[in-house]
Amino acid sequence: MNSPSAAMTSTGTGETVGRPMEILLVEDSLVDARLTMGALRQGQLQHRLTMMRRGDEAVQFLRREAQYAKAPRPDLVLLDLLLPGKNGIEVLQDIREDESLQDIPVVVLTSSETSEDRCRCEELSVQSYITKPVNLQKFLAVVKELKRDWLAKDIALP
Repeated sequence: MNSPSAAMTSTGTGETVGRPMEILLVEDSLVDARLTMGALRQGQLQHRLTMMRRGDEAVQFLRREAQYAKAPRPDLVLLDLLLPGKNGIEVLQDIREDESLQDIPVVVLTSSETSEDRCRCEELSVQSYITKPVNLQKFLAVVKELKRDWLAKDIALP
């Protein structure tokens, strides 16, 4: 498919103080995307989710280029490795090499079980590497921990 992918946004439910967490999901499989979105809803994490289906478009979104000039800065990136346009490792490299993006936590959600992919992702400082099919409890535990860290950074002490 050569047409540009549309960004889809949804809002999660849950009781949280402050603004919702901005999540960028980079996933070309609609089935896997639905499962991820369902897990986030089930975990009752207040969030806004934007989905990109191509790696090259995800990088444009992150850098706020072209039509993404007003895109929100994600607090978390959920990244598949097997993507059209630019693979997930290339997207991760771009994130880590860009000073304005390198502090965004990245969780890899992938069907790749190769040790090379896992090692490369660890070298590029991913917060977690989760293989598909995703263990929902493990996934939610990782996201909730990242949410706690994010909230702690967002709270200004007097």
